[in-house]
Amino acid sequence: MFLARSLVKMTSHNPLMRLEQRAAEADQIIEYLKQQVQLLKEKAIVQASVREEKKLMVENAKLKRDIEELKKQLLEKERRRGVLEVAVPSSEASVECSSKPSPPEPSSPALSAAPAAAAKSPPPKDEGKKKKPEKKGGEKQEKKPAAPQEDLKVDVSRLDMRVGCIIAAQKHPDADSLYVEQVDVGEASPRTVVSGLVKHIPLDQMQNCMAVLLCNLKPAKMRGVVSQAMVMCASSPDKVEILDPPSGAVPGDRVTFQGFPGEPDKELNPKKKVWEQVQPDLRTDGQCVATYKGAAFEIAGKGVCKAQTMSNSGIK
Repeated sequence: MFLARSLVKMTSHNPLMRLEQRAAEADQIIEYLKQQVQLLKEKAIVQASVREEKKLMVENAKLKRDIEELKKQLLEKERRRGVLEVAVPSSEASVECSSKPSPPEPSSPALSAAPAAAAKSPPPKDEGKKKKPEKKGGEKQEKKPAAPQEDLKVDVSRLDMRVGCIIAAQKHPDADSLYVEQVDVGEASPRTVVSGLVKHIPLDQMQNCMAVLLCNLKPAKMRGVVSQAMVMCASSPDKVEILDPPSGAVPGDRVTFQGFPGEPDKELNPKKKVWEQVQPDLRTDGQCVATYKGAAFEIAGKGVCKAQTMSNSGIK
């Protein structure tokens, strides 16, 4: 009887012991997993810090490059406006400048008086600056540099207008109101031009069409396509017509204006608003001739540019 009771107690305690052991093992596993999760979090934080540090280093390097580029542009603009760069004199140059105006060395009894005399009469500040031009054969550096082209008088001579031929045109893939054209303006390769002419001119009339183009606007992206020029048109709220060059004109012929001589800008600076100031004075006259302040759009020796039917209309 006693043996049976012992066996019953042993059998009842064994499952409890196993459960306690498993619970202890589970606690250990949970603690281990917690440690691993903490380590992963710390590792992720370190990696994020490294990425952020690399990103900041790249941005700092870019900022340094931008600052250097802005410095160069500032120096170039100051040079164009006649601001001369003044070099910082070296120690040797300063000694040389101070020694020249000092009085001749007196006899030995008066040696102590020489430094005092030099201190009382310091050399003129402009002495060093006056000496610099003499080193270049005595030429005076008072000539004012020519004014930058962007600061010249604003008129139509600043615009680079040329005859062009639209050799191909198609609808813009992402804009229903735009054409994308390939235009020969007398250069080695045609230019890509984007024009909002879909509602005014049928596509078949755009093919092999002679036109007048403004070629020195800054290239601009229009719905994903970079436009390198602008087709000049007579324009009203209800109607638009492409300007026709005279018979015999060929791609690349320059449009000139009597009374407005000068060479066009290489590229118009958008900040100077040259086109915006000139455009209001571009109009067709009573005979549909394109003009600027009464001066016709002229191709030398070949004739004038005209709209087909639109008289007394704006041009843009």
